[in-house]
Amino acid sequence: MNNRHQFPALSNKAYFNYGGQGPMPQAALDAILGAYQQIQLQGPFGLKTSDLVVRESNLTRQVIAAELGVKAQSIALTENVTVGCNIALWGLNWQPGDRILVSDCEHPGVIASIQEICRRFQVVVDFCPLLATLNTGDPVAIITAHLQPQTRLVVLSHVLWNTGQVLPLAKIAAGIRQYKYQDRQIRILVDAAQSVGLLPLNLDELGIDFYAFTGHKWWCGPEGVGGLYIHPDAIESLDPTFIGWRSLDYSQPDLPLINDARRYEVATSAYPLYAGLRAAITTHQEWGSAIDRATKIVSLATYLWESLQQLSGIKCLNDTAPQSGLVSFQVRSGNHGKLVQALEQQKFYLRTIVNPDCIRACSHYFTTTAEIDELIQYLRKLI
Repeated sequence: MNNRHQFPALSNKAYFNYGGQGPMPQAALDAILGAYQQIQLQGPFGLKTSDLVVRESNLTRQVIAAELGVKAQSIALTENVTVGCNIALWGLNWQPGDRILVSDCEHPGVIASIQEICRRFQVVVDFCPLLATLNTGDPVAIITAHLQPQTRLVVLSHVLWNTGQVLPLAKIAAGIRQYKYQDRQIRILVDAAQSVGLLPLNLDELGIDFYAFTGHKWWCGPEGVGGLYIHPDAIESLDPTFIGWRSLDYSQPDLPLINDARRYEVATSAYPLYAGLRAAITTHQEWGSAIDRATKIVSLATYLWESLQQLSGIKCLNDTAPQSGLVSFQVRSGNHGKLVQALEQQKFYLRTIVNPDCIRACSHYFTTTAEIDELIQYLRKLI
């Protein structure tokens, strides 16, 4: 069963930009509107609505946690990946001379936050060359070779947003844990923008501390809802940068911080969006399991990659079949930005990547081979 008919945005275009933002299913749109209407009819600040807000938040954490293989208490609801990364980045007690190890494939938004931390706290950033390991090389060996006695945090993505490479996160985490200097523990922050909703996940098995994700990409939920997984052992290492009424434990007279990931939630959110995200996740679950969906996504990405290989004017960055739903390629002659604009005029939605200079196309499990074939035909005409 292909449930693409449930996504209104797919009726008039060939969409290949799920890694940027996924189109919402109709069920998510209906859930958001219904929740807003219910809140307005009850009274936005009435007691019934207050109870509704608590239920919506708790239920959303539970649904997300089940998808990630963790307990709901380890999930803080956020707006997006960047907010989740910033909670972890700014919550550590940085000291002059501390070092942050970052891959050379991280998103500019994360890099900008790290650079500001370095400026304010005299922290040093080190870069490890993971881009070069796309086709040859060992990411685990590269990362562990760049650890230093002063390394306090390692920041990397589970699926690299520019090339689609899937990092062996559990092996990387194990290698980092083996690096000991005066019993100092190195924390691991993962940008999960391209993995949540794409890969089947069990975060407790990965050995990482922080995992920041969003609902508006591969989950095809509304923009404005994301989350941060925090390993229970890492809670005490991370101070809240912002504190609000949602951070507090109201069962205690002195209102201490809640003793789980909710302490990093701050104040009023657009709660109807939570219903939209849950509806989007349910839509995916109705099609098949996380493993089934991931298998189909990679199968279609492989079909796309194989089809691109047949075009003489195009070079795929991957020498072998993709491991995710992201396929990046370069045009041997021509401007990538101009080509993406020309494709969008024909209702084919892709995007450019700056580093490396390339075009990225994404397949979801409901992408069809027919629209891939049509994309290839237009590319053949344009290159």
